[in-house]
Amino acid sequence: MKLKHLLLVGIFAAGSLVNAQEIKKNAIEVTGVAEMEVEPDEIIFNIGIKADNKNQLADSEKLLFETLKNNSVKNEDIKFKSMYQNLYSKTTTFTKSFQFKVNAKTNVSKLFEELNQKWVSNLNIAEIKNTKIADFRKTVKINALKAAKEKADYLLESIGKKTGTPLEILEIEDYMSDSVLPVAYRSKMANVQLEAADQSLDYSFDNIENIKLKYSIKTKYEIL
Repeated sequence: MKLKHLLLVGIFAAGSLVNAQEIKKNAIEVTGVAEMEVEPDEIIFNIGIKADNKNQLADSEKLLFETLKNNSVKNEDIKFKSMYQNLYSKTTTFTKSFQFKVNAKTNVSKLFEELNQKWVSNLNIAEIKNTKIADFRKTVKINALKAAKEKADYLLESIGKKTGTPLEILEIEDYMSDSVLPVAYRSKMANVQLEAADQSLDYSFDNIENIKLKYSIKTKYEIL
């Protein structure tokens, strides 16, 4: 008897679940979009130095650090990347590469002028960033969600209905990162050979395009 009783309870419970699933709430599905442009405040450069021997390379490295220090680049913002010795060249060449970071206060044009030396082999941009980009991303996402709610409100109001409880909130993948390298700036800076650099070009922060953030939030609201 107990077994039959349990089976009957299970059948009624399953039936209730099916009925609950069949009851669908009327809902509206909308997508909100928000955008923002953020001014970069940080540039990360790759730089290479060269020499005919290890002693010269050490001297070049010392000059590099002095030049960067004189332009307000801190030691902790300079990172060693790699060292290379070409053994197959007729003239032995030693190279060393670093990465350094500058901020909006740095006079980039002045720094370039002082790095226009024979011992500098190449200079290019690794990243353009904003140090508070994470906060800006949150703001844009919130604005996208608010835009979705506003859209649902005026659409339902037009047919005499109201927006109810949110049933689903989905962030649409946008494939955007915290850093960018704008095409216009990249074309100038892809691999600047300083000895042949065009002195008329403006390498300042004012000449860098803004970082563009765009997010979409898909939502579903109950219709009242």
